Amino acid sequence: MMKIDVLTLFPEMFPGVLRSSILKRAEEIKAVSYRVVNFRDYSDNKHHTVDDYPYGGGAGMVLKPQPIFDAVEDLTAHSKKPRVILLCPQGVRFNQKKAEELAQSEHLIFVCGHYEGYDERIREHVVTDEISIGDFVLTGGELGAMVIIDSVVRLLPDVLGNEQSHIKDSFSTGLLEHPHYTRPAEFRDMKVPDVLLSGNHRLIDEWRAKESLRRTFLRRPDLLEEYTLDDKQKKWLQEFLKEQESDKKKN
Repeated sequence: MMKIDVLTLFPEMFPGVLRSSILKRAEEIKAVSYRVVNFRDYSDNKHHTVDDYPYGGGAGMVLKPQPIFDAVEDLTAHSKKPRVILLCPQGVRFNQKKAEELAQSEHLIFVCGHYEGYDERIREHVVTDEISIGDFVLTGGELGAMVIIDSVVRLLPDVLGNEQSHIKDSFSTGLLEHPHYTRPAEFRDMKVPDVLLSGNHRLIDEWRAKESLRRTFLRRPDLLEEYTLDDKQKKWLQEFLKEQESDKKKN
């Protein structure tokens, strides 16, 4: 069972997320356990402060090392090689590969900061991973932690019920996922592609593979820079390029 601990100054933000939907199911089947800790409880001063003015001056407050050091040491006293994740806009950009990597861990600790930043000694001596969920700044790390927890926990065994559910997710294959359709077969004169109604699974698989590549080409062509195309995919890509050129001429 994976252990997930969250260090935060706002523990009240988490119950609604962790006690709902797939994250709740994961805990119920004992795939994961959650613990949300207010690291202010570890402050060693009588006012329970966790931040202070930065040396050298400047705007904002900086999280002190002592509460974070003590909290992590307490949470890892009986843990083997935990991953201590600092939510930070300076961190590595989070993606599906990182989620799959973290899903192999036994113990994850998320450190959610506020204020101007962290004392650098936290980065250097406590943290194993610095992660950002995007090139923007939030008021704290809590929302980023929730995003990462959701993306990781859904990958744990038996959590989704169907083990095939996440294998062809967008980014898991290196491409965006193909379009999906369900009943009715025709809605307001909009029809489901005939191939999906054919019952021919070989043709359906081929259609899905082609549409997955098409969607990636149109929406996230940057993903194709690191993707190795086979001969059939190269042929499809040439089709898409010709279609694109034809559309430009029409417009």
